[in-house]
Amino acid sequence: MNDQVSHKNNYGEEHALEMLFADLFKKHEYRLHTLVLKLTRSNQYARDIIQEVFLKLWEHRYHLHSIHNLEAWLYRLTENKVIDFLRKAAADSRLKEAIWKNQPGELNETEDNVVAREYSQIIQKAVDLLPPQRKLIYQLNREKGLNYQEIADQLAISKHTVKNQLSTALQSIRLFLLKSARLFFLLF
Repeated sequence: MNDQVSHKNNYGEEHALEMLFADLFKKHEYRLHTLVLKLTRSNQYARDIIQEVFLKLWEHRYHLHSIHNLEAWLYRLTENKVIDFLRKAAADSRLKEAIWKNQPGELNETEDNVVAREYSQIIQKAVDLLPPQRKLIYQLNREKGLNYQEIADQLAISKHTVKNQLSTALQSIRLFLLKSARLFFLLF
């Protein structure tokens, strides 16, 4: 009798996990596939990668309760699978050629200009968020081309302070870009 109750509980738990998995698949599969398709330019490779992602999720089904942010976990896993795929593609000439054939025949210069302008706007937003002196040091170095000593002389501060402020500014900008990229992954 006790084995029968245990079997029913295991079956009930397994059934609940299957239902949860199906819900997660329905909720995330399309967006993840769309993202991977944009990165691989191949429907077949995108399907394969998404299949690997959800297979990994299935393998971790008994630990789902310990994953704090399942959506972020899925996107991180997808990112990692795409990176693995791209590394493999870089090493495999046949795979590289197959991906290359799926690329648009002619690069769209207007689209490239739009992307470059958007990227510049994101960097400018990051620069605008810097404290005033750090922003000024960044602008003097990156936009006016002044070296550490020239900035130090112009602002009457030490060369070491300029170096530290510029380093901190660059870290802040990189962090802002990283957050923007993660937001992009979440949106698409």
